[in-house]
Amino acid sequence: MSKNTHITQVATVGVRVTDQQKALEFYVGELGFEVRRDVPFGSGRWIEVAPPGATTTVALVPEGLPVGIRLTTRDADADHAELRARGIDADAAVLRMGPSVPPMFAVRDPDGNDLILVESS
Repeated sequence: MSKNTHITQVATVGVRVTDQQKALEFYVGELGFEVRRDVPFGSGRWIEVAPPGATTTVALVPEGLPVGIRLTTRDADADHAELRARGIDADAAVLRMGPSVPPMFAVRDPDGNDLILVESS
């Protein structure tokens, strides 16, 4: 069986924050990061920041949402099927939350760390 996936890059590292606004002020005001994304998400916001020029972002994740490393993939369905067929600890299904949110699923490494594969076009 092929061990190839459609993963293209490390896109985002999620960190747990208790107060998104306070975290945003720290990353932007104190570390000099720039806001890459700040959009409504569920009952809150999805915020990503990064140093100027960086390709990988830091997501300021509120309680209740999974933290971890987000990887981009060209084909979430194919990677999900391939990894599950190989016995990798992956979510039971690809998560689809609507037209504005790309398909995604999580896999866990041998130490239980979440890697979230998010489809990008």
